[in-house]
Amino acid sequence: MLPPPTLHWTLLDLNAVGKALDTFTTLPCPARPMPNSLSRWCDISSTRLTSLLTSHAPSKRPCPRSKPWWSPRLSSLRREYHKFARLSRLDPSPLNWSNVKSSRRTYFKAIASAKKSHWSDFLSSATPRSLWTAKRFAFGRPPQRFPDLPGASDPTELAETLLQHFFPSKPPRPPLLRLSRYEDYTPLTSEEISRALSKSSNTSTPGPDHIPYSVWKSVHRIKPSLLPSLLDPVLAHSFHPPCLKKALGIVLDRPGKPSYDAPSSFRVIVLLRTLSKILERVVASRLSAQAAICSLIHLLQCGSLPGRSTTDAALVQQHNVESFHRLRYKVSTLFFDVKGGFDNVESPSLLSLLRIKGVSPYLVQWVGYFLRDRTCHLTFQGSPRLLAPISVGVPQGSPISPLLFVIYVSSLQLKIAKSLIISYVDDFAVTVASPSYRTNVRLLQKSFLALKRKASPINISFSIPKTELIHWRTASSNEPPCSLPV
Repeated sequence: MLPPPTLHWTLLDLNAVGKALDTFTTLPCPARPMPNSLSRWCDISSTRLTSLLTSHAPSKRPCPRSKPWWSPRLSSLRREYHKFARLSRLDPSPLNWSNVKSSRRTYFKAIASAKKSHWSDFLSSATPRSLWTAKRFAFGRPPQRFPDLPGASDPTELAETLLQHFFPSKPPRPPLLRLSRYEDYTPLTSEEISRALSKSSNTSTPGPDHIPYSVWKSVHRIKPSLLPSLLDPVLAHSFHPPCLKKALGIVLDRPGKPSYDAPSSFRVIVLLRTLSKILERVVASRLSAQAAICSLIHLLQCGSLPGRSTTDAALVQQHNVESFHRLRYKVSTLFFDVKGGFDNVESPSLLSLLRIKGVSPYLVQWVGYFLRDRTCHLTFQGSPRLLAPISVGVPQGSPISPLLFVIYVSSLQLKIAKSLIISYVDDFAVTVASPSYRTNVRLLQKSFLALKRKASPINISFSIPKTELIHWRTASSNEPPCSLPV
């Protein structure tokens, strides 16, 4: 079955869009907005803008005969072959039959040559992002498995079962304050939007709005004041409307599972609206700027902040191990992963931590509205097109979610004697050094139990199957490798 027609954004008529945007203005924001009125204003304004963009984008209508390697020459050879085939059926003379065989041979040789040439061109210009596409072309796409869960007799019950597994219900959250403008709020500028868009990939899959970042970059380049006029009233009142919190959940099977009759055999890729992610990236930039001032994040947390990458975490780890080795110590590291990760973040605890640390009140209230009243539409074969309310800690796929999670688990950066804790978002590494590996094992067990006690009050636990232990050795070490476990 062919997929439904989609919009061909690469053929968007930017000249027509530019003329339409010249006369496009956002509706006046309510003077004293309430959550319902501000949400309705944002929904209407964003719908008007997306409708303007989609009206100028042609549709891609997939066809089973459409091939990227097809050319006008192949069409001409095909017409010639069909012409001789029709003549041979009317007059089966040796001459006509010879023409049929000759044209057929030329036609299919041209097809093979076009396929080979297209494949060679594709591989010669392949990038790290397109290597998986090359693998899919070479080995084919595996068949998509349909969720067949016991107790779910129709797609609606199936969607409810999957939603309950991936987004289990949480206790009701306390009501938030009424909307208000805070004195410490700084108006949103077009430069902030430009920086947010520059960090957004054009190849990122859009969510329910189906509008990629490349379109928003063109819109912002044509009319820089448009996106700030749409997003600034929302952020100024520390509000994140429900229309920007609609997500699309793509249900995919996990390869290599012995059976697919349980929800754990599948996973969900959550796609968010790109317009919302632009605002989320702006807020993440503002919150990360306050993180250093308010000591929200430990110095050895190497993720979700500018200038702290995976390379930084690896270099810090290497430096610590080599420093202990120069002191003739035995060094061991325990690597472990937070179980559940983003889903276990409790909104009241996170908001309380932000207030205690002195984060701007408008950012604290915006985070509170951002984390509540979210909806998701699960997509699988035969799925009902219904938006269902979901309970999440911090949403997957959002630019601000890793930063919020890092702030939430910052209390796990304990000062434990003879040990050092490095973390990268939800991955932790505890390194200890002593005269013997046996002592290291005892120190690691003590450190892990201390972290476990500290993590329990904030509903954080660790995944035991993902735990790894390394006893580091120098190149000149003559003693046998240590196999002591934790």
